[in-house]
Amino acid sequence: MTQASSTEAPALTPQFCFDERLLQDFLRLSRSTIDDSIAQNLNALVTPAQRGFDPSSTAIRQTDSRARKAIDANACQGFKDNVLFPSWQTRSDVLSYCAGVATSPDPEDPDLILRETESARDRERVVNERLDPYSARFFPREARTESLANLVRNQRTVEEIIRARTWGMVTERCSSSSASWEDALNTWRQSHGR
Repeated sequence: MTQASSTEAPALTPQFCFDERLLQDFLRLSRSTIDDSIAQNLNALVTPAQRGFDPSSTAIRQTDSRARKAIDANACQGFKDNVLFPSWQTRSDVLSYCAGVATSPDPEDPDLILRETESARDRERVVNERLDPYSARFFPREARTESLANLVRNQRTVEEIIRARTWGMVTERCSSSSASWEDALNTWRQSHGR
């Protein structure tokens, strides 16, 4: 079984994190390759030709999802160990790195001088709310580290939802234990020295 190319970590640099479109594209591609197509990935693990074709299988329409053939335990474990968990780990590593970048000082912020100028102008402004009740409004520009922190926070929430959904399908089709995806991923991390 080959690893998906989406599990390959990009070069982690602050520039990668601050390019929010590139960061989101990497996460989106990784999710679409593994998690969004989990049913297809699991179906690919089934080898129907092992027993040969049974003509009676087409006599009755199979509408019950529980009637699906169980996937071989070794194939499931191989998929989880070689494709699913490495993909999740790579995305976790990227999000953790970018969270660190978001909480670090940003001396190369291109909007730093502009924000400082706007802030100084705002402090000097005289506000007469009786004449203009909206004159007190001031919307400071968000630092790119703040924007990145918000993006990472949102993407971590998305990861939680996607992993829970994916893990539900994996446990259903692979007859896995009912351990949570967090426990399963942590067990994999420990066994792979991560």
